[in-house]
Amino acid sequence: MADYQHILLAVDFSRNTDLVAQKALALRQAFGSRLSLVHVVEFVQVDLSSELILPQELEMDRELLELARGRMKELVQRLDLADAAQHVLQGSTRLEILRLAEEQKVDLIVLGSHGRHGLQLLLGSTANAVLHGAPCDVLAVRIKESQTSR
Repeated sequence: MADYQHILLAVDFSRNTDLVAQKALALRQAFGSRLSLVHVVEFVQVDLSSELILPQELEMDRELLELARGRMKELVQRLDLADAAQHVLQGSTRLEILRLAEEQKVDLIVLGSHGRHGLQLLLGSTANAVLHGAPCDVLAVRIKESQTSR
């Protein structure tokens, strides 16, 4: 088994975040690893028919980033992770997770994965995209339907 020195936990602040985090925390303890957390705020869709970016859209991006920073702070306090590096980024979730993993020389990425069927499976998911593009191992924690209804 690999010796994981640096684990990156990708969080989406859904009700399953703690479940996924517990897997990362168990691995951190088992390997004595460093832990980093990342949340990515997707860009607000801009109407490309207009050449101007409206101030409201820029303000919405700022508000979403601030909200995410607040939720990250709550998560860190709730799980007692003050020693973990925290990254709140903006952009493509998949690309930012992969960029950060490479930049930080991460050994393992931990994220949640919902079972996908039909069209959702064809369109792919963040977990699938990260799995196929990651410079390191990826643990996709399966989120079962029974866990999402809690």
